[in-house]
Amino acid sequence: MSPQQIPTVNVTELPVHLPAEGGPLLVDVREPDEWAAGHIDGAVHIPMGDFLARISEVPREREIVVVCRSGSRSAAVTAHLAREGWQARNLVNGMIGWQAAGRPMISETPLAPTVL
Repeated sequence: MSPQQIPTVNVTELPVHLPAEGGPLLVDVREPDEWAAGHIDGAVHIPMGDFLARISEVPREREIVVVCRSGSRSAAVTAHLAREGWQARNLVNGMIGWQAAGRPMISETPLAPTVL
């Protein structure tokens, strides 16, 4: 699947607060330190390196939006999911785009949420 064929979604196309009723499930594939620093409330954290071992945790009956820092790692995961039959889209510009749009984030640390 070429980069032009990977299904995408822009931040502005998603509800501000996720998971919304009937909305997509966000799967964050960043590393644990990136997740801890700041992530989208309601997202599921499956680091890219663990993804194939944990793919059974990704529901097939729901739309999936995959997110990373900038959209590169998540594009690879989205391509894999799409090839395997999931309805998956890659979040354009990833968490950088989410933060730039002023969307809410939470942190696992005492510091304000941020994107590493």
